Amino acid sequence: MDHLPNVSNQRNSQSQTQISHLALDIGGSLIKLVYFCRYDDSCRDDDDELRSQNDSLYSKSDNGQPVLDGRIHFAKFETSKISDCLEFLSSLKLCLGGFHDCSAPLSDKIFIKATGGGAYKFADLFKEKLGFSLDKEDEMECLVAGANFLLKAVHQEAFTYLDGQKEFVQIDTNDLYPYLLVNIGSGVSMIKVDEDGKFERVSGTSLGGGTFWGLGRLLTKCRNFDELLELSHHGNNRVIDMLVGDIYGGTDYAKIGLSSTTIASSFGKAISDNKELEEYEPEDISRSLLRMISNNIGQISYLNALRFGLKRIFFAGFFIRGHAYTMDTISVAVNFWSKGEAKAMFLRHEGFLGALGAFMSYEKQCLDGLTVNTTQQKFPISLSSAGDKIYCSLSSNSDENGSIEHSVHGT
Repeated sequence: MDHLPNVSNQRNSQSQTQISHLALDIGGSLIKLVYFCRYDDSCRDDDDELRSQNDSLYSKSDNGQPVLDGRIHFAKFETSKISDCLEFLSSLKLCLGGFHDCSAPLSDKIFIKATGGGAYKFADLFKEKLGFSLDKEDEMECLVAGANFLLKAVHQEAFTYLDGQKEFVQIDTNDLYPYLLVNIGSGVSMIKVDEDGKFERVSGTSLGGGTFWGLGRLLTKCRNFDELLELSHHGNNRVIDMLVGDIYGGTDYAKIGLSSTTIASSFGKAISDNKELEEYEPEDISRSLLRMISNNIGQISYLNALRFGLKRIFFAGFFIRGHAYTMDTISVAVNFWSKGEAKAMFLRHEGFLGALGAFMSYEKQCLDGLTVNTTQQKFPISLSSAGDKIYCSLSSNSDENGSIEHSVHGT
């Protein structure tokens, strides 16, 4: 399940559209982009692809406010290949009027919202190469704002995945809080969310996506995260992991509820195997590594949920990638440790929470207010602070190609 657009295929068409309100989440491993691209019915073909547009795309809402129809688009780049991201951004014809901060000095008027550590690390590079400043937003605040936005606004955003079965979860927006947000990026943050704007990072672990990628590269020579995931499809972790059955002669340890197939020690068989690294299949190593990290995250997440009495646990971040084995492993861990009382839930736009939160933060500047409007489902999300507020609502029309259809109008 890949929610990402084919960036190279979109570049030509989107470079001719009116693109605004671009936001970035620059992490240790990946750069995530969210941007609004507008159109009206005359600018779409049967495949809903974007065509050339101009300033005549404004229409009027019921209250007389100017309306722009369009889509929120998503894209990602490896942080180590930041030049590809800069090239992509350079190719977009940004509607820079949407980025003016009228309170800033003239030289700093053009800015782009950004979050993550890279917003600090690469600020000078963006200014040098593209000529705009990165207006930095707090990473945790953006993650929570992005999660709240998706859970409240997008129909069928959250789902469970267990034993190969995917089931969408109906979210009652009046009974959403509190919940635990587990964001799995290079590392893992676990955030207790009590309400809009009220949250606490209660735990985390350094064993995350960066661990899988880094150890996988060392052990298998794979240089690409997706290549590692593909390898894991064909692997057998039992070749490397020591199971309960390996210790108990093929039987369960029923007295304490452990089946013979339960992993007793990840990579444990490598202790007794008289093998060199080259003799192990990369597929088996990748599978074992993915299982080890996913199990660990699932267990720690449930223990933190238990600590605070939380029944809802949402997992997000690009470590997951909609990958069946990853989701199933996390779900099994949560189910096992909770004795079936808790369920792991995943998000369709899992990797873009921070970028979405940064996207929502444009209200803090001297910009036109935004309203994301649909006929499907309407609710206000007041994102506080002085100046104009943002009121947001998204329809259920969220496609598998990495974009969400919506409207924006000024307040």
